[in-house]
Amino acid sequence: MRRLLLLRHAKSNWPSGVADRERPLAARGREAAPLMGRYLAEELLLPDLALVSPARRTVETWELVRPMLPERPGSHLEPRIYEAKPERLLQVVQETEPQVRTLLMIGHNPGFEELAASLTGHGDRYASARMAQKYPTCGLAVLDFAVEDWRDVAVRGGRLDRFVTPASLGEGPDE
Repeated sequence: MRRLLLLRHAKSNWPSGVADRERPLAARGREAAPLMGRYLAEELLLPDLALVSPARRTVETWELVRPMLPERPGSHLEPRIYEAKPERLLQVVQETEPQVRTLLMIGHNPGFEELAASLTGHGDRYASARMAQKYPTCGLAVLDFAVEDWRDVAVRGGRLDRFVTPASLGEGPDE
């Protein structure tokens, strides 16, 4: 069994004159990221490895999620996640080392939304409907795969266990 956690970065600012890659988190994002970190810890959704897009907003999201986890997993900046299409993201997943049982990726839309949808073969239909409606900032898709190796993760091969957003945890509107 392999578990993939797809966390979209928290809400970011759009400051004038700042390159997309350098956009920081907004105040709402700085509140939502630790909330999702606590949720991961409380639900025992504990990654063995976190792969993080090198964009400032994803790095800041991880910096606020990580301290909430009881065990500090290893993490790497993964340039291929930034502005990636779902095919590229799937390739990153499939190249994950076999000792990693639970992989957390922190990245961006539309790639994460499209990847989660393409990997979902079955699972919680209500979570799937919510995810199809909107994959907001700090949205988390939890996908399980009945495979022994990440190389075997395939389109429609996953079970959507849940889809969680800050609003579903009672923390304001989804954006």
